[in-house]
Amino acid sequence: MSDLTIVIPAAGASTRMRGSDKLLIPIDGVALLRRTAMLALQAHTIVMITLREPDPARRQMVQDLPVQIVTIPDASLGLSASLRRAAAQSAGRLMILPADMPDLTAQDLSLMIQASNAAPYALLRAMAQDGTLGHPVIFPADLRAAFATLSGDQGARAILQAHAARLHTIALPGHHALTDLDTPEAWAVWTQSRNLLDR
Repeated sequence: MSDLTIVIPAAGASTRMRGSDKLLIPIDGVALLRRTAMLALQAHTIVMITLREPDPARRQMVQDLPVQIVTIPDASLGLSASLRRAAAQSAGRLMILPADMPDLTAQDLSLMIQASNAAPYALLRAMAQDGTLGHPVIFPADLRAAFATLSGDQGARAILQAHAARLHTIALPGHHALTDLDTPEAWAVWTQSRNLLDR
């Protein structure tokens, strides 16, 4: 059994979407959250999804998949609540995979996992072809305890800053490591660009 867990934080309120839930928006007929979970499962066997309570719509999207669903009672405190709970309920290395990055592929995730398997003590972060840092990020097992100190909605930024000397980057195609859809405007731009590419 691998000592790496893919964590998909999905306990946010999607407030910047101004009324709609971005994780339930379909892409090629599949809700974004379910799509992300399925990509993770293609690349790896241990996948954990954090959800706030109650959240029946998101839960319904993934409850039939072979994933671990972790409820976050203090989700209102920000992303750190999900990361603290996920780190406490897993073992070994952690890949933090945002749920709202539709350009990522199973191949991208596998590439990062392979690099981590080859260097399990490295802190790995995906980047775009132009060198811009993005996601996902893989944290080695010895940094998992540091997640207990996180607070607010800044994710694991403090850990990345404290251990910058250990950081290695993995280049993913195009802007796969950067595209995240937080607003209706971002969704409209992404959908338009995708439609142009499909012509």
